[in-house]
Amino acid sequence: MTDVDLEYARVRAVLDRPTLRLMSRPTSGVVLAVFRTVFDRDVQYVPADRMHLQVEEHVTRLQATGARVPASEQPAPQVQVQVQVQVQVQAQATDENRPNGRALCREWVTAQWLVRSNSPDGDEQYSLTSHALEALSLVDALSSDRALISESRLAMIVDAVHRWAARAEPDPAVQIRRLDAQIAELQAERDRLASGDEPAVVDADRMRDGYTNITDLIRQLPSDFKRVEEAVASMHREIVEDFRNEVRPIGEILDDYLARTDTLMEATPEGRAFEGAFELLRDDALLLRLRDDIATILEHPFAAGLTSAERRTFRNTVSILRQGIEDVLAQRRLLTGTLRDQIVAHDVVRDRELDAVLRSVNRRLAALMDGGGARDRVPLELLPPVAEVGTLRERFYDPDTEAVPPLIEEPDDDVFEELDVESLRRHGGPLLAELRTVLRSGTAESSDRAFHGLPPEHRRPVELFGLAHLLTGRPDFETAAATVPHHTVRPDGTAVTFTMPTADLAAPVPSGDDDDDTLEAR
Repeated sequence: MTDVDLEYARVRAVLDRPTLRLMSRPTSGVVLAVFRTVFDRDVQYVPADRMHLQVEEHVTRLQATGARVPASEQPAPQVQVQVQVQVQVQAQATDENRPNGRALCREWVTAQWLVRSNSPDGDEQYSLTSHALEALSLVDALSSDRALISESRLAMIVDAVHRWAARAEPDPAVQIRRLDAQIAELQAERDRLASGDEPAVVDADRMRDGYTNITDLIRQLPSDFKRVEEAVASMHREIVEDFRNEVRPIGEILDDYLARTDTLMEATPEGRAFEGAFELLRDDALLLRLRDDIATILEHPFAAGLTSAERRTFRNTVSILRQGIEDVLAQRRLLTGTLRDQIVAHDVVRDRELDAVLRSVNRRLAALMDGGGARDRVPLELLPPVAEVGTLRERFYDPDTEAVPPLIEEPDDDVFEELDVESLRRHGGPLLAELRTVLRSGTAESSDRAFHGLPPEHRRPVELFGLAHLLTGRPDFETAAATVPHHTVRPDGTAVTFTMPTADLAAPVPSGDDDDDTLEAR
């Protein structure tokens, strides 16, 4: 091949890129205007339903002004011959001229200008690809009034070349001389300012020139970050596709693809460039200094001629950097998680069976297309036919269901001991009658002494509940003015001591508390 053939092939490859295909279409003005209107500087994702409505509205408005708009592919009308009414034909003719937002968005996704994805909430949304962002950036750059050759642009090039030449210098002596020259220059400037001289302030024209060059670079950042996201997604698709086609042992597959996942960002030029930029932008002090420098530039008198949108865009430079890095990292985390799930839940046998079924379906469709005509019809049922199955037995024979139940055994009367009333009372509740009698007898001054005057069989632990019930309503008992030990005896003869409040039996009972269960002073 000659040089011109190679050059022609290279030019054709560039012209076939989605960016230039978007720029070279007759309707590119409408498409780019819709993209710029829907996706503002601060809007990266638009819900699918809102996107369809906005595209229809904007394209219809531009069509009314005489602009050449893209024609959407309308679905073929499915109207039966028997019901072709004149009203339906007129309605169909009216709708044919109206743009279809959903169809246009679908075409733009196919042309690699839009990306349709799912939001964290599960809703579908659209975003611009790197090709569309690059086209918008080119339009913005060409529409701005700026000089192609300027002092700030040349100074930026010279400074960049000088800085990287210093980093590429292998001789330590040369690097030391460069650093000494920079230190001497900076020290001279510091001495001049310290002596009282005025700082050298740049005029408004030169500041505007430098601002224009900076904004040109900032304008390219969204497309650069989006290009990295697309490179990561492409790498992920290749890995998943290779994984599905693998016939090696599962252990070898896991080791290979986990290693490729670890080096996902190092396998593409975009990923390597992003890793280098990420190491630089991860420095919070550097981003803080960048924010302060932007504020200083906007305080210059030349900034009074900037519009509010230009000032907001320039001030949001740090936010653009942070958002771009976060989007790339989120995409990498999402794809890494998807790849891990694919590796864990992958079933080679099931995938092979599915591939075989799909291939057989494709072969059958190809045979039908080769042997059929344009108007041939193939009977295709939407639902499979119902299987005609006779009545099946729901319950089978079980010998246990017809077995005779075992005989009821006669109860043994000697199992239980004979109980009497006295033994039941010993293990029952408190004896309120005996307690009320001893408390009202007046033989004791306090309730604890009256309780201790009872015989042992009447001083069970449960009797303390009855004593508390009878003393309810007395202030000294309810406020626990005095607590004393109460010695009780269990039915088996074991002694147990409890501490509880006591009441003065000589004190009067408050009015309203005199009933059958409450003691009163006599």
